[in-house]
Amino acid sequence: MIQFYYAYQPIIDFFLLSVGFGYSQQIALRAGVFSIATAGFAALGSYCVAILATKTGVPIFLTVILGTALAAAVGGLLALPLARLRGAFQAIATLAFVQIILSLLLYGEGFTGGALGIVGIPREVNTWILLIVVGLTMYVMWNIGRSGMGRVFNALRQEESVASSLGVNIGKYHIIAFIISGAVGGLFGGLQSLYTFQIEPHNYGFAFIVNVLTVVILGGRTTLLGPIMGALIMAILPEIARPLAEYRQAVNGVILILVITFLPNGVGDEIVFWFRRRKQARQQQQRASEKEARDAVS
Repeated sequence: MIQFYYAYQPIIDFFLLSVGFGYSQQIALRAGVFSIATAGFAALGSYCVAILATKTGVPIFLTVILGTALAAAVGGLLALPLARLRGAFQAIATLAFVQIILSLLLYGEGFTGGALGIVGIPREVNTWILLIVVGLTMYVMWNIGRSGMGRVFNALRQEESVASSLGVNIGKYHIIAFIISGAVGGLFGGLQSLYTFQIEPHNYGFAFIVNVLTVVILGGRTTLLGPIMGALIMAILPEIARPLAEYRQAVNGVILILVITFLPNGVGDEIVFWFRRRKQARQQQQRASEKEARDAVS
């Protein structure tokens, strides 16, 4: 087991970070917000932690809290001008937000190091810390899903007009979704900077956006299992395709297309839905058997 851990530690850590970023992306989509701002939130949290850790005497734990709070606050502020936008317009606006953040990081050389980024970040995060934080994040997301807020998010995603007619304040819950998404994205961005020793603006560019979206699309947009399965696929797929050398990227693309085509809800969501259908079928069968027994007695 120890040999397995050391052999695959980078893959395990990549998986755990991807799960965290996946939850940041999923909570926005779950509330009916087509946001791709997770990259911007992660960059804010990452650079906040890196700057404080390398240029001040702020304790590491406090830098993570401040990075999380900064990303959450920016998420709430970002939601205000986006309140009237929907669908593709939200995606374009949040993409513009990410580009603004990356531009500030690229040209703010005095604080951010510019294109070279920040090096010498203390490596204070390991697999076990990531595992604990992912577990706590899952617990929070599970509670949100079971709460009234989670039910409102589901209603907004499925039929926003009906939710509005029932008196739901759509703008309020979109702001809440952005704040949660920002907090989770900033948290894992900060942890990533304390894990990788060095960060650069391009770490949170187009490739990051695609990876996070792929995690949620492959895994699922509505269940707790979704980002876990999506991150697992993203972690093991390159290893499976490694023997194919130069054809690896093409094989990855084909597999992703097949999964999206035949499992449009995502692998994780499909698994959860399958168990739910089985449970409902057993309950219906049990009720039918009880009814037959009562009829036989009478």
